[in-house]
Amino acid sequence: MASVPSSTTAKSAGSIRGYTLAFALVTSLFFLWAFVHNLEPILIPHLKKACQLTDLQSALIDSAVYLGYFIMALPAGFVMKKYGYQRGIIAGLLMYAAGAFLFVPAADTRMYGFFLGALFIIASGCAFLETAANPYVTILGDPATATTRLNFSQSFNGLGAFLAPVVGGRVILSGIEHSEAELTAMSAEQLNTYLQYEADQVKMPYVVIGVVVVAVAALFMFTKLPDISESEKKAPSTLGSVFRHRHLRWGVIAQFFYVGAQVCVTSFFIRFAKFSSDVPEKTAAEWLGWAMLGFLIGRFIGTYLMRFVSANRLLTIYSLISVLLLVVAMTMRSQIAVWAIFAVPFFESIMFATIFSLGINKLEEDTELGSSLLVMAIAGGALFPVLMGYISDQSNIKVAYIVPLLCFLVVAYYGWRGYKPENETMNYE
Repeated sequence: MASVPSSTTAKSAGSIRGYTLAFALVTSLFFLWAFVHNLEPILIPHLKKACQLTDLQSALIDSAVYLGYFIMALPAGFVMKKYGYQRGIIAGLLMYAAGAFLFVPAADTRMYGFFLGALFIIASGCAFLETAANPYVTILGDPATATTRLNFSQSFNGLGAFLAPVVGGRVILSGIEHSEAELTAMSAEQLNTYLQYEADQVKMPYVVIGVVVVAVAALFMFTKLPDISESEKKAPSTLGSVFRHRHLRWGVIAQFFYVGAQVCVTSFFIRFAKFSSDVPEKTAAEWLGWAMLGFLIGRFIGTYLMRFVSANRLLTIYSLISVLLLVVAMTMRSQIAVWAIFAVPFFESIMFATIFSLGINKLEEDTELGSSLLVMAIAGGALFPVLMGYISDQSNIKVAYIVPLLCFLVVAYYGWRGYKPENETMNYE
């Protein structure tokens, strides 16, 4: 998600074999942050049970994560610049692991704020990892194949997004779904035993995650990675100079709304499936995993379609299809509604990258700061799920899907008109 330095040089790690190991290690980061982030749709219904939360309160899981990214994005870049990318990666991995291990005392106390703090720390570590991973992949080998290497590494992001709901649904979700009447009928001791059992389900999975991440950090400590050095120095951009670009302003807005929509769609999928069609939580978690596989497949199909359809036009089409699918989900009360939500990630697949590339188009010396602003726009993932949770508490989860629906309309506008630089006509090319 970080911008690549305008000109980089790589100091040899020793041999081609050394580059291969370094590439494998950096590629593992794509999987690690995707896996932990895509456990969030599992945690939302799970902690809702274990900590007896409202939908609004459970949505704070997304807020903790995306605020962590927003707050730590710039500090991560500063650390990388001052101490180097390798040390920054190690620091990020150790924060990630620390947050994972904190799930144990959080479960023991059943304090929701403790869980949110742990997730914030994990997200802060991931912000470091994402800041470093893209530039590193591009220099680990022949410059002519840099794009191919980056696409290969990003495929592991999709793999993590697919596996997390499937694995998390099996090892975290208990499958025990008591009604309000059943919970009320329990004695205080029975209720406490049940709630503690649910909370304890997260301990082992997050301990395993923490151990794996520490092991990866150790490998980074003992592997020499090539240095990234900037060979050209440019005058720093300012917010004033960057925001003079109309298409970037709209790009930041579109990215803010898109990320909010994406998080809303997946975070409440399990709740929606239960409400709309009484789908058991474990089954819904597996369906979500397959939906995220659709997200991965959609990236390849979307990339192919852009050979024939302009990126902005495809962005508009995909956004409007997502709106129609959400209309179906909100108006139907059967498994058709669930399948409509299931299909949305496929059409989301191209949106982040397309908005990003259109937003930085023709920015020239303002590209680096513009890229940072587009990354920071993921803060939309902290706001819109909370709004969706509030609407759900006041009405129901089907009505609450109006939030991502409206977000996709903003994205559609960006693909229709907002994407063009100010000095160009507003018609399609």
